Amino acid sequence: MSVPTVTGLLLARAGDERPGLRFEDETWSWAEHVRTSTRWAAGLREALRPGEPPHVGVLADNVPAFSFLLGACAFAGAVLVGLNPTRRGAALARDVRLADCQFVLAEPKYRPLLAGLDLGGAAVRDLESWAPANDPVEPVPATADDLLMLIFTSGTSGDPKAVRCTHGKIAFPGAMLADRFGLSASDTVYVTMPLFHSNAVMAGWAVGLAAGAGIALRRRFSASGFLPDVRKFGATYASYVGKPLSYVVATPPRPDDADNPLRLVYGNEGASADLAAFGERFGCKVVDAFGSTEGGVGFARTDDTPPGSLGRPTGDVAILHPDTGLPCPPAEFDGDGRLVNAAEAVGELVNTAGAGWFAGYYRDPAADAERLRGGRFHTGDLAYADADGFCYFAGRLGDWLRVDGENLGTAPIERILLRHPAITEAAVYAVPDPVTGDQVMAAVVTGGGALDPAGLGRFLAAQADLGPKQVPRYVRTVRELPRTPTFKVLKRQLAAEGLDGDVWERAGTGIAYAPLAPGSRRPAART
Repeated sequence: MSVPTVTGLLLARAGDERPGLRFEDETWSWAEHVRTSTRWAAGLREALRPGEPPHVGVLADNVPAFSFLLGACAFAGAVLVGLNPTRRGAALARDVRLADCQFVLAEPKYRPLLAGLDLGGAAVRDLESWAPANDPVEPVPATADDLLMLIFTSGTSGDPKAVRCTHGKIAFPGAMLADRFGLSASDTVYVTMPLFHSNAVMAGWAVGLAAGAGIALRRRFSASGFLPDVRKFGATYASYVGKPLSYVVATPPRPDDADNPLRLVYGNEGASADLAAFGERFGCKVVDAFGSTEGGVGFARTDDTPPGSLGRPTGDVAILHPDTGLPCPPAEFDGDGRLVNAAEAVGELVNTAGAGWFAGYYRDPAADAERLRGGRFHTGDLAYADADGFCYFAGRLGDWLRVDGENLGTAPIERILLRHPAITEAAVYAVPDPVTGDQVMAAVVTGGGALDPAGLGRFLAAQADLGPKQVPRYVRTVRELPRTPTFKVLKRQLAAEGLDGDVWERAGTGIAYAPLAPGSRRPAART
């Protein structure tokens, strides 16, 4: 498949009078969408100052103007900067300045967020009243390598980075997924993830565009609104990220849940239990993939993928030991299913063939150099593979815990905690050991079921594949885990809070928990 451009995909829809965009009770044909985008493109060409980066910020929910702006930037040779409406103050101003926005088009309700901030000279304009030009503009020729968007990372380990998203990086997955899943103009793609992030753009909007399907936008994700929207719009395909999928699964079931048009949902970071439950309950196929906004590595689960596995990596993706840079051997397990060679088998997922779709970060050469080393793309994700080549997530490089001289990944411990019927969310992270290294701490959210210190201890003691060094020293119960707007857990915030809150401590070498006395609390963990 040759690499398409967003411009080319849009122009292919220029004469298509079938529904192209739906929002609430409004509908635009694809032909109307293309015409509107060309007018908006003309307005951008008039407003942008020559000789400066043609970057336009958008601060908005998933409203039709966001879709028109994507098309307008493609036609005008401009770059759309997706700004996160939950960022505030200096953090939001920093994103606008880093991205070199000439101006920001903001929904009226978000304009006050920008008032009085140092935006580096960027003007703020009202998205709803901004008037595009009356006469359309001829689209600027585009190549797959031309920059179209800047999409910020989730920022779980520091300030978000602006990922360079080219025409090809957006259009190729759209065309590939539309072809892979046999989508066409008879389908409707439901987009409820935020358009300022990659999942909605690459696994949702671009898929609908490439297929010529209708795109149904929801202003903001709603678990209770998911199924009613699917029925209202006749949605046959939807994209997701893991946590929202679990929110939908957690809604009260109804006998007629499977009576809906949805055929397929595609996304990433779904928990195995949620993937199975969603597909069975709503009568559709769920395809979960591994990837990131950067795009350097990507692969998906197949029907033969074991529970808990990410799937088989593609041929150029290897698990390399972070110390030696050599391929890790397959994981070995004892009779109870415990990983016995973690020190050798756990390594970093690396694209050994090069950058993949990673086009770099904007104005961050140090981060580029960290990702691309020795001609290889380093994901920063830890994993191990079984003898059949199936890959299992072990955490992030920054999630390594050093317990009694042994490196531990956090993800396997989280998967075990989630087996408890009362635990709906779990995050594992390090707190300092009083002598040296780390101790294991877990923050858990309960779904209303009974969870008490003694019961949790008995449960963990019964998990044969939980190694003695993996057992959490501390367990903190929380009402909710701190998350980014793209639903990733902010472990650095949990670590900074240390032993505050409702914390249970394991005494000695057994698995017996008791509430931590306030007088025995220690300083916050290292961040």
